[in-house]
Parts: sequence; structure tokens; C-alpha cells
Amino acid sequence: MSLSPRIIAFLLAFLISVLTVVFLTFVEGVTNNMLFVVAVSSFAVSFFLVLYAIELLVYREVNKMYKTIHKLKIRDFNISRKTIIKNNNPFKKLNDEIFVYVARKQKEIEELKRLELFRREFLADVSHELKTPIFAAQGFIHTLIDGAIDDENVRDKFLAKAAKSLDGLDALVKDLVALSQLETGELKMHFERVDIHQVITEAFEQLEKKAHTKGTTLRIRTDRPGSYWVKADPQRIHQVMTNLLENAIKYGNDNGKVLVTLEEEKKQVLVFVKDDGPGIPPEHLSRIFERFYRVDKSRSKERGGTGLGLAIVKHILNAHRSKVSVMSKVDRGTTFSFKLDKVE
Repeated sequence: MSLSPRIIAFLLAFLISVLTVVFLTFVEGVTNNMLFVVAVSSFAVSFFLVLYAIELLVYREVNKMYKTIHKLKIRDFNISRKTIIKNNNPFKKLNDEIFVYVARKQKEIEELKRLELFRREFLADVSHELKTPIFAAQGFIHTLIDGAIDDENVRDKFLAKAAKSLDGLDALVKDLVALSQLETGELKMHFERVDIHQVITEAFEQLEKKAHTKGTTLRIRTDRPGSYWVKADPQRIHQVMTNLLENAIKYGNDNGKVLVTLEEEKKQVLVFVKDDGPGIPPEHLSRIFERFYRVDKSRSKERGGTGLGLAIVKHILNAHRSKVSVMSKVDRGTTFSFKLDKVE
């Protein structure tokens, strides 16, 4: 129960008045009129003294707190001194506000710590990813400079390997630039009426050679014949499909199958990309969209890639006001899915 200063002063004054009258009733010669005057006067004096003391104390202490807050330039508080003092329990009001402020700042500190850890991991990953192709290319080129260039077979072989390393470095830098632009909003989406079925077909054709090398079969399944028109950036949504399909081929089983399913809802089109690979352990599912995160670092390195594909997919779909989801069971394969707004 919250009591105002006036109620507290009234109760204390009434108690003082009653005690005073009770005490005086034991004194000889005190008349009823005298008791009445003492009761009224003691009540009045006590009431105003207690009220003044409470309000003075509250005002002075709260004013000190308010000045301290003002000096610290804490703008997160959305309360005024007048609001605090007029409140039935100003100390409780101020305490609640400080508690909310501290809780919010603690949350911000934890987020900053998380971002700092993420930044350190990111810098370490970038350094490692850049170092690998640079050192490889340097090794091949310096070997040629040291005399191997005179051997035609060695020269061609080493130049091809150096070129491959530099191509990998170029792909990594391009992905980093694209990801940075997506995160900062510099890379704008150009939405058009796009046939997602046609986009998938083009992605199949682009990855046909890689699929053939692994013996992977690419299939598309729809719940009706014809086109599936969606609102999307054609270039970026093609990049999404290419990245998802490339991952499905890369991490799927040899001689396996990659299935893309299209399902139409009232206002959206659902896209599913499923492989029959070894799957992703549950502890990794929440992190696979992070930059450079690899479930199996050694095997991922062998299979190539920049480690940024899923991060790019996530940001492109976020720009489409969509979200990429993943479901996976060990030894049962992995399914990525997302939705796009349908247009007629």
C-alpha cells in the first residue's frame, strides 16, 4: 500500500493527539474543554510539523539525486523532478527508474561484450582466410623466381596453382565487400517481378558441372505447373539460390540428390533446398549463418569456399523482409527454406 505524506502526517498527528489526551486525563483539574483544545492544537501542530519534515526531507534528498543524475548527463531517464516529488512514493518511483536504467545498461554492456568477441573472432578469421591464398601464391611465384620457371611443365603447373589461389582471394574479397555493403545498407535491392522457378532453373544450369563431378542429381518439385512470380531482386535472389545449391552439392553425399521444392501460399511462395548429406549437429545450427563459421573446419577447407555464403544469404533475405531457416538431422540431410512475397 502506498501512503502519501499527508496521510502519514495525519495518522501520526492523530496518534500524538490521542496519546496526549489520554495522558492528560490522568491529571487532576483538567476539564473537557481543556482536553478538546489540547487535542485540536496538538493534532494541528503535529500534522504540519510532520508534513513539513517529510516533504522537506523528500524534496531535499530527491533534489540531490536529480542533480547527480543531471551532472552525469544520463538522458535515459524519462522522468522530471516535478513528477518524482508529486508521486505518492517518490523514492520508490526513482528507485524503479534507476533499476530499469541499470538493467538496460547491463544489457547494452553484454551486447557490447558479445560484439567485441565477435569482432576479435572475425579479425582472426579474416586474417587466416586472407593469409592462406596469399602464402600459397607467394610460394608458387617465389619457386618460379628461384629457377623453376625454366622447366616448362613446372612453370605451367605452378602458375595455374598461383592463379587458382589468387582467384580464391578475389572471391573472398568480393564476398567480404558484398557482405559489408549488405550489413551497412549500401547495397540496395532492386525489386522486380521475378519467376523464381526460372531463377532455380538457371542456377541448376550454372552448377551442372559441379553436380556432375560429384554425381549429384538436381531436381525441382512444384505443387503446380507454370511460373511462380515473386517480388525480388533478380540478381540477389539468384545469388541466394546459387549459394544454397552450391552448399547442398558440396556437403551432400556423392551420387546423392538435391531437391528444390516450391510451395505456393495465399500471399507467399515457399522455397525449400534439401540435400541428403550427413546433416548438421544441433549445437552448430544456431551459428552456421555467422561469417566464416564452419561445422567441420578441416573438411570445409578441403571443399573450398569463402565461408561467407550463408551469411550473405541471410542478409539478402533480410533485405527482402524474409528469413532463412534451417532444419537438419544427422545422417538424414539438411533443408534450408525461406519465403518470398508473391505477385501476380
